[in-house]
Amino acid sequence: MQPDVAVIAFDTSAAHCAAALLLGKEVITRVDEMAKGQAEHLIPMLEEMLTEGGVAWKDIDGIGVGTGPGNFTGIRIGISAARGLSLGLGKPAIGVSGFEARAFGSTPPLTAIIPAPRDKAYVQFFKADGEVSKPALMGQEFLPALVSPPAPVKLITAVAKIAAQKLDDKVERPAPLYVRSPDAAPPSDPAPVILA
Repeated sequence: MQPDVAVIAFDTSAAHCAAALLLGKEVITRVDEMAKGQAEHLIPMLEEMLTEGGVAWKDIDGIGVGTGPGNFTGIRIGISAARGLSLGLGKPAIGVSGFEARAFGSTPPLTAIIPAPRDKAYVQFFKADGEVSKPALMGQEFLPALVSPPAPVKLITAVAKIAAQKLDDKVERPAPLYVRSPDAAPPSDPAPVILA
């Protein structure tokens, strides 16, 4: 990682719009709680943060984005925005999973746990030898560990710092991390016939 990088990071995979602007060692964060409306809210929020930090879009070295798991629509909003900004600015977009953000700064072995619908949990194990398990949807046995989940500010700060560390790496463009199937499914009835 370069010493004075500028990275903007955001996550819309939960009921919030969370963003961090990393400027060297300084981090500006903002978390706006919202159940919906992230798509309209995200870019103006990022522009306000850039203004607060005294930098322009052209000054950004990279974009970090939370890839989930979490809300399907929210994940797609964040990743689409990151890919669009990356293309428009000619800067790398780096995806960071919620598991990586929770494990950031900790020494393995550890278990990263994210709340999931219906009293379940998304779980990933980080082993002492550096091996990382495949993310899984687990039952209620992991929920007691979520008594004090990490604050969104801590998580979005981790997304920005991880993205900054990966700036010099060759990374694939961000992709959603879905651990479970979506709740909605396409209709099973055939599409209506359109008569001309």
